[in-house]
Amino acid sequence: MEISKKIIEVNREIKQICKNLDKDVNEITILGASKSQSLEKIKEAFDGGIKNFGENYLQEAELKIKSLQEDITWHFIGSIQTRKAKKIAEIFDWVHAVDSLKVAKKLNDSRPKTKGPLKVCIQLNIDEEISKSGISSREIEVFLSKCSDLKNIEVRGLMVIPKPRNSIQDQHKIFKEVKGIFDSLNQKNIKIDTLSMGMSSDYGPAIKEGSTMVRIGTGIFGLRK
Repeated sequence: MEISKKIIEVNREIKQICKNLDKDVNEITILGASKSQSLEKIKEAFDGGIKNFGENYLQEAELKIKSLQEDITWHFIGSIQTRKAKKIAEIFDWVHAVDSLKVAKKLNDSRPKTKGPLKVCIQLNIDEEISKSGISSREIEVFLSKCSDLKNIEVRGLMVIPKPRNSIQDQHKIFKEVKGIFDSLNQKNIKIDTLSMGMSSDYGPAIKEGSTMVRIGTGIFGLRK
């Protein structure tokens, strides 16, 4: 199935989910996960209505950002090496995987004043996996408080990639837990508006439980070769 048709199908499904929830579909941002995709495929997805793209690798992304002059919002969604944080802060609009104060400070210090604050999401390690970076749910409130002193970044919300679940019920359960943390932070006057969770395989349950941004790669571009 060509990219434009895949986008129509994804949009149709998300609209139906939002209709069932009595939710405004415009509250959901589709982020095209474009790692390893060609300029031509990204352009086709852009023409199909995708305006936000997520990249994992700085060198690859740099070429794409320079080459594609369309009105694209670029998100860095990979893990961040401190030595690359300066360039990431200079060329991206959003960063999704802030997982340490060191990285947050580096992004803050490197953000050009002319571009305005860099929008960031804090990576929540909801399953507390040793192999995965991120802030634990027990530490997230203190971490966000420390980030509030950094004026060149704007913490917009949380990003989470839970470990795979065996059933839709289990997917709902973990996403609901994340939404609970998100709501709790807002109730404590830590104002965040973005919940980046859900990918091609589980964006339905994620949206139903409160996601505002879904990262879709395979669902738009097909399987990577």
